[in-house]
Amino acid sequence: MEAAGGLLARARARRPEAVRLRKRRSVLYSAPGGAAGQRGAGAAGESAPLLALTVALRTLNCFLVQTSFVPDEYWQSLEVAHRMVFKYPSRNNYGYLTWEWANGLRGYSYPLIFAGIYKALQLLAKDDVQLLIWVPRLAQAVLAAFADVKLYSLVQHLENVETAKCVYFCQLCSWFTWYSCTRTLTNTMETLLTIFALSYYPIKGSKMRSSCKYLALIALAIVIRPTAVILWIPLVFSHFLQEQRKADLILHNCIPVGLITVGTSLIIDRVFFGEWVLVQLNFLKFNVLQNLGTFYGSHPWHWYFTQGLPVILGTHLPFFIHGCVLAPKRYRIFLMAVIWTVLVYSTLSHKEFRFIYPVLPFCMVFCGYSLKHLKAWKKSAASFLLLSNLVPALYTGLIHQRGSLDVMSHIQQLCNNSYQSQAFVFIMMPCHSTPFYSHVHCPLKMRFLQCPPDLTGNESYIDEADLFYSNPLGWLNKEFYNDTLLPSHLIIFSVLEQEISSFLALRDYEKTATVFHTHVPQGRVGSHIYVYRRKT
Repeated sequence: MEAAGGLLARARARRPEAVRLRKRRSVLYSAPGGAAGQRGAGAAGESAPLLALTVALRTLNCFLVQTSFVPDEYWQSLEVAHRMVFKYPSRNNYGYLTWEWANGLRGYSYPLIFAGIYKALQLLAKDDVQLLIWVPRLAQAVLAAFADVKLYSLVQHLENVETAKCVYFCQLCSWFTWYSCTRTLTNTMETLLTIFALSYYPIKGSKMRSSCKYLALIALAIVIRPTAVILWIPLVFSHFLQEQRKADLILHNCIPVGLITVGTSLIIDRVFFGEWVLVQLNFLKFNVLQNLGTFYGSHPWHWYFTQGLPVILGTHLPFFIHGCVLAPKRYRIFLMAVIWTVLVYSTLSHKEFRFIYPVLPFCMVFCGYSLKHLKAWKKSAASFLLLSNLVPALYTGLIHQRGSLDVMSHIQQLCNNSYQSQAFVFIMMPCHSTPFYSHVHCPLKMRFLQCPPDLTGNESYIDEADLFYSNPLGWLNKEFYNDTLLPSHLIIFSVLEQEISSFLALRDYEKTATVFHTHVPQGRVGSHIYVYRRKT
């Protein structure tokens, strides 16, 4: 009995200790979760004011970008949307679709967003031309602000608040992001969706991971711009290798997401094309497999490494390199994605800065990581980044290539008087140099020099724009042999004026406006745009 009593006493003595051990173990196991919870609570507490601040900054950003970048920001989005909503059944010329739409290379999913905005403005009887110009861009600016905050939250969960602030600062300072993020470009939407997808990507340490969400966002980016698949190949492949339940990932995530997004895209395009078209496949065939983009120019293979990436990074470049050296191993997949994307795009002859815009948020993670670890030099480095990016951001946003948009206000004035029915505007500039009906919003008769590529293999093919510039005076005299065919207004770059001066004088044209365009004219693009009106 004494032995039994001793055992019972010892057992009772152990119980409090056992309870304490379980508590200690529970505390140990919940510590990471607790820390994550604190980070999450901090993020939730900060997100509202941070989002409000970011929306305000991106709205300011939107209004301080008053220049044109590339034709696609109008011709592959706003012009298509305007034609979808405002096309007059009795005026077939009110609205224009470029050759890509005739050949099923572009889908209606992205323009449909702006068509929805235009339709809402129309129903509210608020479809003023200025609202049609600015509301889509403001919507893009708000999306950009949400993406900025998402990037901040991702780094905050992966690292800490200080590193997140540094990445956020680098993102806001980037001159190229400032220049591009509020434009209605498919590249811009691809970049924003990339940031949203990245916030759910299952990188080690992330507490916001969701395979379904990030795959859905990737699929949406690919629907909008099929080349988005390039950036995500190494990331998805890495996820697949690390995923223990590979069959579940494919059967329960990849296949359903793919079927839903591609199916939705097919239905949308079926409605507007009037037939079944898989635009993503056509786009990849044209731009990647057939490499027909060379029609619009070609660059050497190293262009993205020697010019493209250094230019869009600007003064962030040394911070990016420093961050790549310092960053933990888990970020190597981000660096691999950047290198892979630039390498793949380097194999294509036609190259543009905007094509590699989606890698910029990945680069900002490394830049922020570098800035955070500079310690004593952090404030000086931050000041350097801010000031060195401010000048190119304001110059490219407010001055360089602004004439293409400013001249549209002169065309808009023709819609406000009884002269509209007799007016005929001919834009004699490199094709798609200006927006079209989305920035005029009235059924004015307009024409521009066209430049569709030849898809038949005809080696002697010359487009209308090249034909015109090979002999401008001869082309004009042949095209307008009868005075009754003459346009009432001509829009030209200053470099063309002297060459066609005899035609202008003989046909009684007078210069009515001079619009500044750029300080760096080159080729067919002049420093100014001239508006000529026929006196009679």
